Amino acid sequence: MTTLDYSALVAPVTQAEITEFRRVSAGRFTPGSTTTSRLVFAATIVAGIIVLNILLSLNERFFDGGSTVFVIIATMLVAAGIFAVYRLAGGHARWRRLLRLSRFAEANGLTFTANGFVPDYPGAIFGIGSSRHVPERLSRAATPPVDFGTLIYTTGSGKHRTTHYWGYVAIKLDRRLPHMVLDAKSNNFIRSNLPIRFSRSQVLSLEGDFDRYFTLYCPQEYERDALYVFTPDLMVRLIDVAAKLDVEIMDDWMFLYSSVPFDISHAPTIARVFGIVDTVGAKAVDRTERYADDRAVTVPNVPASTAALGGRMFSNTIAPQGRRLRKGIPIFGIVVAVLVAGFWLLNLVPFLASF
Repeated sequence: MTTLDYSALVAPVTQAEITEFRRVSAGRFTPGSTTTSRLVFAATIVAGIIVLNILLSLNERFFDGGSTVFVIIATMLVAAGIFAVYRLAGGHARWRRLLRLSRFAEANGLTFTANGFVPDYPGAIFGIGSSRHVPERLSRAATPPVDFGTLIYTTGSGKHRTTHYWGYVAIKLDRRLPHMVLDAKSNNFIRSNLPIRFSRSQVLSLEGDFDRYFTLYCPQEYERDALYVFTPDLMVRLIDVAAKLDVEIMDDWMFLYSSVPFDISHAPTIARVFGIVDTVGAKAVDRTERYADDRAVTVPNVPASTAALGGRMFSNTIAPQGRRLRKGIPIFGIVVAVLVAGFWLLNLVPFLASF
């Protein structure tokens, strides 16, 4: 089991340390908005409103509310004060957070990244929307390699523009596997919360009562392969530690998705992620280390040096029909569109009958 030292996340840091860290790290890190900085901003706005109201009251008392110049100057001064305080306090909070996370990563053999880049992962959530970025990530190269953070992206435009937040855990596997998805039922409302719909013809029933917790999608003709991977003991581990997370296996990666963002400076969140890696991730790696797709074209003339692997293990690939699940039709959206169209037609009929 992974043992981590969390002391750096709460250890006090001085202004001098923050200043020096900012000087040497400005080229590597891009500080993003944090919960602390947003609270600072909200508190500054409230304080500014209070000060402005006091100044307006003075205008009413001494100038009978008639000094427009006083109101303009007071408003400008308060706005400038809000900006200055937020820049100072908010920036301090962000760089203090980066310093603590950097020290935490260094103390535990991890890598901390805060540059906004989105990893080149094949998972379903990583190619959706625009303005995609991952503000902060923690990763580990040791077996099994893992990376986790929060992916942020936007969809729509104008008043329909929506920002989406997905906490993710990416675990590297030794072998490529067919595309499979475990859709957790506990985080669904009416329909799946996943941003991509998959054809229901690919649903495979699990043993026991596991269907109460997850819906398993696998490519047709890969049902036995899916059951080979998602054995009862792996499913029990998923239910115990990740029942509220969606799971996707694509190529040689295992992804776990959370519709609630991950705060990677929060010790319980980090502990939970590594608990998942040590149980679910380790079991998945162990379960799939000898997997091979018999439908894939095998490589002829296997070199003698790979004889121990056998011919079927030499080709670490998946046949085309198993690489990606078929996407489904958005039934919910179609039903809504039909209802809207029907309502419109019902209102149109009396209008046409009047001619």
